[in-house]
Amino acid sequence: QVQLVESGGGLVQAGGSLRLSCAASGRTFSTYAMGWFRQAPGKEREFVAAISWNGGMTYYADSVKGRFTISRDNPKITVYLQMNSLKSEDTAVYYCNAAMAPVLQMAKIDFGSWGQGTQVTVSA
Repeated sequence: QVQLVESGGGLVQAGGSLRLSCAASGRTFSTYAMGWFRQAPGKEREFVAAISWNGGMTYYADSVKGRFTISRDNPKITVYLQMNSLKSEDTAVYYCNAAMAPVLQMAKIDFGSWGQGTQVTVSA
């Protein structure tokens, strides 16, 4: 089992950048696909990006493609989300999660639990 803690959120102006981190614990981290998700006020949680266990494959929601980059550092058991060209509609609480699943399935999994997330606020 993997425990996850998100960090790196904050307040940024539109067009700016932020890098989120998801620190994991658990010896099996390197065997899990990892994903980032977000939930804006009044909306359902949505998929943002996912990365395979070895970093060889990534998958993005259309809304962030070309602006966000997901990466992972298995020795540091950390997953990152580099967010560039931020827009006001990116404002949300961002969460990470893990699953032993193909990357393309990460957007469809009904995860049983979530961490506390990290707040990202983009001002216009």
